[in-house]
Amino acid sequence: MDLHDSRSGGGPSGPVPGSGTGGAGSGLSDEELLRRCCRNEDAAAFESLVHRYEQELFSYLRRYLGNAEMAEDVFQATFLQVHLKREQFEEGRRFRPWLYTIATNQAIDAQRRNRRHRMVSLDHRTGGEDDVGSLVEMLAGNGRTADEQMEVAEARDWVRSAVDDLPDPLKSALMLVYHQGMKYREAADVLGIPVGTVKSRLHSALLKLNESWQRSGRAVPEAMEDGA
Repeated sequence: MDLHDSRSGGGPSGPVPGSGTGGAGSGLSDEELLRRCCRNEDAAAFESLVHRYEQELFSYLRRYLGNAEMAEDVFQATFLQVHLKREQFEEGRRFRPWLYTIATNQAIDAQRRNRRHRMVSLDHRTGGEDDVGSLVEMLAGNGRTADEQMEVAEARDWVRSAVDDLPDPLKSALMLVYHQGMKYREAADVLGIPVGTVKSRLHSALLKLNESWQRSGRAVPEAMEDGA
């Protein structure tokens, strides 16, 4: 199953009723689209699900993995798993947390397979779209000096690297709540853990990041303190 055309098609960024291709997704919930995939092998319904989540989920995976090419591979693997496991989807369950559970597990597996290649390098630090955006912003200035722009960029690089080095359980909770904006209950559903555990993992993740920052001896750039 080739999902590349769907990913590059520039579809909607979230589960908006009526999104997708053709008429298959019009006014239908995610759950109903998946049921149609199960009942009828409805290719159009499955394609609507892919288009509905392509921007939102790819953005999450790119942030999680820090690499657009890996994110593309994991996105494809995620929807392949959705297709293969569609009959296992439990009635009454919501599709979005189930999708993010699969995507997060696929991302963790991909990182483990590539961990030996995760040395920080110039290519890695400037290869993602977010890094390119930061570089453009730095060159544009926004009224700041070049030194201030460099301080902010270095601080952001440090945070990305520190988050990447967190243990997988802490990183997953942090990414879902802070980067995807999920409620604690949604993140708990994705991770299959109690809400209290989500809060505990978030607290531990932030504590570790703060301790690492303090040990680094860095100061918060004035440009960021001013609302950068």
